Amino acid sequence: MGTQLHIFLFPFMARGHMIPIVDMAKLLSSRGIKITIVTTPQNSISISNSIHTSKSLSASQIHLLILKFPTAEVGLPDGCENLDLIIGPAMILKFISALNLLQTPFEEAVMEHRPHCIVADMFFPWANDAAAKFGIPRLNFHGTSFFSSCATEFMRIYQPYNHVSSDTEPFLIPYLPGKITLTKMKLHELVRENVKNELSEYMKRAYESESKCYGVVMNSFYELEAEYADCYRNILGRKAWPIGPLSLCNKETEEKVQRGNESAIDEQECLKWLDSKKPNSVVYVCFGTIAKFNSDQLKEIASGLEASGKYFIWVVRKVKGEEEKAEDLDQDWLPEGFEQRMEGKGIIIRGWAPQVLILDHPAVSGFVTHCGWNSTLEGVAAGVPMVTWPVAAEQFYNEKLVTEVLKIGVGVGVQKWVRTVGDFVEREAVEKAIRRVMEGEEAEEMRNRAKELGEMARKAVAENGSSYSNLDALIEELKSLVF
Repeated sequence: MGTQLHIFLFPFMARGHMIPIVDMAKLLSSRGIKITIVTTPQNSISISNSIHTSKSLSASQIHLLILKFPTAEVGLPDGCENLDLIIGPAMILKFISALNLLQTPFEEAVMEHRPHCIVADMFFPWANDAAAKFGIPRLNFHGTSFFSSCATEFMRIYQPYNHVSSDTEPFLIPYLPGKITLTKMKLHELVRENVKNELSEYMKRAYESESKCYGVVMNSFYELEAEYADCYRNILGRKAWPIGPLSLCNKETEEKVQRGNESAIDEQECLKWLDSKKPNSVVYVCFGTIAKFNSDQLKEIASGLEASGKYFIWVVRKVKGEEEKAEDLDQDWLPEGFEQRMEGKGIIIRGWAPQVLILDHPAVSGFVTHCGWNSTLEGVAAGVPMVTWPVAAEQFYNEKLVTEVLKIGVGVGVQKWVRTVGDFVEREAVEKAIRRVMEGEEAEEMRNRAKELGEMARKAVAENGSSYSNLDALIEELKSLVF
């Protein structure tokens, strides 16, 4: 028996980044690899819960290594260890300072535990230096698609948005297959306004670190975006291993329920409600962990859902105004009498939802999503057509992939990148988009394509599938480097 390969996994402190890394940990440990997840005290709680619901013996081989998060040193409130809790630009900069201060304790942990490889989130650009110091490979985990990774890089290198005369004039993303156009409005405000500050410098370092690391592990599968995987490897010249969809490593109901956070609804009650509905009759509405909407927008969504006449499950996270107290939050964001009228028609989940469990149910046939990559890929794996409602980050690129390349969704019509509170969309647009993915011939075609992709996703992670084989290849390559 040779030496066991030991990998450090270091997720960025945000739910959307931690969830796929925990899935990756389960996957790697099921291949006999020793896994240590490096995280902070607060974040270790949900990670630990997600691991311990797994029935497989290999999950018990996953270890947690906890580094103190330097909140006091940078002036963050105690316990503020996760990006999902961060509000406003000033706090973001403090959070970045705290991330940078983790380098020394992280290096000490590497020195003590001597892993053979580090898989770190792209938002730890200094992980390259840490790995180099110990002569081990650093793999990047980006948590997004090949499509958006290529688009982001070509935009960064060639800056085509500098050659348009207005914020709404479309421009072509150079070198990206498929003739994809975008407008300046849909770009990060720092890019749009060409801002140079601490945040833009940090983002620049993060993206540059990706081109300098050993390679990239992607939560995607080759068949989904082959042209863009090839583009990433051949045009950008980077090593990459698509090993997803990572969410598919959760086979048991309990594992699906416990991913990421404790569910705000009893899963049995939720499944019972879905079981009582006909196939393809329910729309699921959820905007991820960071995007929030104000009361006016929530009212429009509610009215759009009601007008669509569809059964729905709607996950709500609301932005709190300064003057609002927690108990007022339920009062002013739903149209008069909405909940009474929707009795039996819909479920509103205030908080965390067992998303994979819901999307996998045959009754669900439409997904209104912010196009975060985890959600997008979970929609693909479940074979569900999408209504795309991007808010920020790389979500406008993912929207393009869903609507123009894969053709399994329609846009709700969002025109502008915003930090958290989404661009305003009227009820008619919500109703129309939901009907388009759920009724008629176009919907049928989208559903068939989505189901085919869902089938491909399952084949990719099954034995001898593309993602399964890519993971084998990665493990073999790492072993040949270190043993």
